[in-house]
Amino acid sequence: MPPTPASTAPTQPEGRIAFHTPLKLPDDPRPSGDRRMARLLMQALSARGFDPVLASRSTTRLGAQATDRQAAVIAAAVREADALIAAWRDHPPGAWITYHSYYKAPDLLGPRVSAALDIPYILIEASHATKRLMGPYQPYATQAEAAIRHADLILQPNPEDIGAVEPLLKAGAQQLMFPAFLDIAPYAQARQGRGATRAALAQAHAINPDSCWLIAAAMMRSGSKQSSYALLADALSRLGTAPEWTLLVAGDGPAEAAVRTALGPHASVKFLGRLEADALAALYAAGDLFVWPALKEAYGFALLEAQAAGLPALIGDRPGPRSLVAPGESAALVPEGDAAAFATALGGLLHDSWKRAEMGVAAQANCAAHHDLGPAAARLHALLGGLGVAPSEVSPPSAVSK
Repeated sequence: MPPTPASTAPTQPEGRIAFHTPLKLPDDPRPSGDRRMARLLMQALSARGFDPVLASRSTTRLGAQATDRQAAVIAAAVREADALIAAWRDHPPGAWITYHSYYKAPDLLGPRVSAALDIPYILIEASHATKRLMGPYQPYATQAEAAIRHADLILQPNPEDIGAVEPLLKAGAQQLMFPAFLDIAPYAQARQGRGATRAALAQAHAINPDSCWLIAAAMMRSGSKQSSYALLADALSRLGTAPEWTLLVAGDGPAEAAVRTALGPHASVKFLGRLEADALAALYAAGDLFVWPALKEAYGFALLEAQAAGLPALIGDRPGPRSLVAPGESAALVPEGDAAAFATALGGLLHDSWKRAEMGVAAQANCAAHHDLGPAAARLHALLGGLGVAPSEVSPPSAVSK
């Protein structure tokens, strides 16, 4: 997808934090974890008195078919950065925060603007792949590396990114784990209505309320998402004799036909389509076990939402998803990509309702302790304070709606 056209630089920012999302805008109409995380970060900043201002409506992501456009996008970004510098020189924001910069969508604005205005530069979710410094993405990869080298603070939701980034840090810079988070209150509230929701869903979709309800929620697109659905279908076909189960699938997308074909042989599968946030929270709360192979998953908001609603999980073992759960307590982990191991673990959990219940309680407790919006906002406030960035004196408006 080509980059979004750059916006005209504002004459003066109306807040203290310049916030930039080179991969996907917070108000992008397409649901995704990137959009969700950007919105939550802006919400967390607002909750602690900061006023996050979207610094630009430009995005930089280029697919493999458009790598020849990198030089043009970089040149346009220099012009936009210089316009921002001129507009903000007399009234600079307190800091520049960029969410998600990597070799396909590097931050081309933040390093130049923050250096010129002498303000802290913060990256949230930055990755580095040395091999990309050679090959078709070399110009972009070089820019992504330069952004890491310029950062004063890097916060990583995905622990898998830490090792490659660490050697690039400049003197005095910090790289810290900053787990993904959400507002757990709506999910806890949904859990309170579990009985009524389960009864309504059972009637609406002709589901046995006494069967074990397995929940899967993910976009249906080619690549790792489709592969995870295929592995899930494979695992289900290996179950053999097991207590009655029903798989409820939430999601849609361009690969929906392929997903339906993969899961089609299983009669106990219900496709619910894309659900709005409230309906999705209710589905998690009504379920018995979240099941997702998580192939090549960075971390995954669906897993975090499910845990917040008290839903135990069975997932493929990757660093990102593992960081969202209490392994062995709130979730069972199996080797990534191993359908046989997934089926064996699933069979065991289908037979053990007590274990599932214990894991569900642990899931909610883990989310409350480590992944709630309030504590995340407080930590962000403290980290910015450590860089000398203070919140606004007046209460800022809501940044981006949920």
